[in-house]
Amino acid sequence: MSFQPLDPDFENKIKESFYRQEFMDFIGAEISDMGPGYCEIQVPYKKELSQQHGYFHGGVIGTLADNSGGYAAFTLMPSDASILTVEYKLNLIAPGDGELLIARAQVIKPGRTLTICRPEVFVVKNGVQTLCATALMTLMALHGKPDSPEEGSK
Repeated sequence: MSFQPLDPDFENKIKESFYRQEFMDFIGAEISDMGPGYCEIQVPYKKELSQQHGYFHGGVIGTLADNSGGYAAFTLMPSDASILTVEYKLNLIAPGDGELLIARAQVIKPGRTLTICRPEVFVVKNGVQTLCATALMTLMALHGKPDSPEEGSK
C-alpha cells in the first residue's frame, strides 16, 4: 500500500517525537527506517532487557510493537495532530532469543480519527530473523493537540 503523508516534514516530526521518549533511549532503541504509513525500530540485546530465561522480555517486545505502530500511523497525521494508542492485541509466537529486536509496522487502514496498524516484531540470532510477535492495533489522532508535553504535566 502507498500512502500520502499530510505533513511534508513527517520524518523530522517523527524523529523529534521519538527522541523525546526517554524510555526509548534507556532501552537503546533507534528508528532504523520509516516512510508514509511505515516505521521500523530496532533495539539491541542487553541483559537488563531480559526475562528469567535470558530472552528479551515480553514487555520490551510489546513496547516495540506499540511504538512502531504508533509512529507508522503518526507518519500520516497532519502537522497539528498527535496520536495515542487506543488498544492493541499482541501475540507472542516465539521466544525473544537473540541479539537484536526489529519491529516493523505498517498502516493497514488510515482514517481521520482512527488508524489501524499491523506491527510485527522479529528477533535476530546469528543473522537469522524469526518472527516473535505480531499485533493489531488501533490509534487515535488528536487533532489540534501538539505532540509535546503540556505545561505542568509532570
